[in-house]
Amino acid sequence: MTTTTRQSRNSITIYLGIMAFGAALALGGCETTGSGTAAQAAKPPEPPEPPMTHARAATECWMGTEKAHTDLDKRADIVTKCIDQKMKATADAPKT
Repeated sequence: MTTTTRQSRNSITIYLGIMAFGAALALGGCETTGSGTAAQAAKPPEPPEPPMTHARAATECWMGTEKAHTDLDKRADIVTKCIDQKMKATADAPKT
């Protein structure tokens, strides 16, 4: 085998290697499944919301009135009504 033939084969091998690398690089960003982005596909599902309890309703209602009302008696009345509404909504919700 002559030097020219070896150089040509080496050149072809290098050329094919560069082409394969370029194709892999170009196709690396392609999405193969789903319709969302890769970040959406990797995102774990959110855990289900815990059931509404009286304590949870009281906490949510109390925190919801924290900045709006400074008078504790008015605030307590509003929180009590809010708790009643949340617990009634939970009782009326369809069971799954």
